[in-house]
Amino acid sequence: MGTKGREIVGVDVKKLIDLLNKAYADEWLAYYQYWVGAKVAGGRMRGIVVSELEEHAKEELGHAEKLTERIITLGGSPLLSPQDLLKQTNCGYDTPSDPDVKKLLEQNIKGEQCAIATYSKLLEFVKDKDPITYKMVLDILEDEVKHEEDLESILQDAQQRI
Repeated sequence: MGTKGREIVGVDVKKLIDLLNKAYADEWLAYYQYWVGAKVAGGRMRGIVVSELEEHAKEELGHAEKLTERIITLGGSPLLSPQDLLKQTNCGYDTPSDPDVKKLLEQNIKGEQCAIATYSKLLEFVKDKDPITYKMVLDILEDEVKHEEDLESILQDAQQRI
């Protein structure tokens, strides 16, 4: 990170990198949960649900990329092993062992709600102290809120069709 770039970060950079790595772990696990969920999904509205899960998987991977870039810019290193992802996650990983679309939607809604809480806390941590990270986190949070809305709408439609 450049000299002036360091000057505008008014928080403990080591702690910030740790928080960003935890969010990074969440994003990788969310990506995989969405991706594999789309592969195993079954039941009514499968096509709609699979399409939504695949779209969200791509967006979660994009979030992981943004977080990686920021972690490196701040002088840190992203988590490098799958084991570290599982150890550092805020939100955990819900194995999509039940392929029913309603169950998959419920699991992913839970994950999005955790992501919303995680990014809300990160925003508070960097608010008025690190404008670059703040903007990135705000953009990701906006996506997570939209994901929750999308999944809840599809779940509501699924429940009405039964």
